[in-house]
Amino acid sequence: MSRNRKQVLLTLLALVCLDLHPRVCSAPICANGHVGCHVLSLSDLFDRVIQHSARVHGISSDLHADFEQYFLPSKNHIGRVFPRCHTSSIVTPTGKDDAQKVPNEELTEVILKLLMAWRDPLWHLHQSMAQEQDHFSSLNSNKALDMSDMVHELHKGIERVTEKMQRLGMVSNSVSVIAPPEALLPSSSGDESQALANYDLLYCFRRDSNKVQNFLKILKCRIVPEHEC
Repeated sequence: MSRNRKQVLLTLLALVCLDLHPRVCSAPICANGHVGCHVLSLSDLFDRVIQHSARVHGISSDLHADFEQYFLPSKNHIGRVFPRCHTSSIVTPTGKDDAQKVPNEELTEVILKLLMAWRDPLWHLHQSMAQEQDHFSSLNSNKALDMSDMVHELHKGIERVTEKMQRLGMVSNSVSVIAPPEALLPSSSGDESQALANYDLLYCFRRDSNKVQNFLKILKCRIVPEHEC
């Protein structure tokens, strides 16, 4: 088992512990105050999801860079116009200053919507790469599967954080996320290769995973102000 895959599995195990599965965790961890369960503080919960989001972004950045090096000669992609990402219809803050003005509830919803919009596309990316005949795709398709699993667990972890914030009265109960419609699924033009379509998808995911990580950091600084930001 590769070092990266071991790291992913350990990260997933840590987040699964938030789900109160004693059969998986020798010392169950939870956001609620259930009997026999180690209760994490809100700050600790934030730290876990932020660390997890950093790993997701790191894997996406590495895979995107590897894709670029393998499929696109150094000069051929300069000036290339990337297609509109399928998540562009999700309104997100344009930068840190803009994000600071967004209410906690809305920023939380943006994070959850972005993650929901990527679960299926990353699974399809894994399947697409697994079916490709080139050596690169066959070796790296599991990274796409890892990202799909990690996004699913990250979404669940942020839901736990949201539930705890609501119980503590730090955000209202108005936070809700509607499943993204079919229109949010990515589409590729018929005149480009599958490899380029996958490369464009990774470009978009790298962008969105960076947004999720930054928004989580901003949210934590607001909700847990005693910690240096």
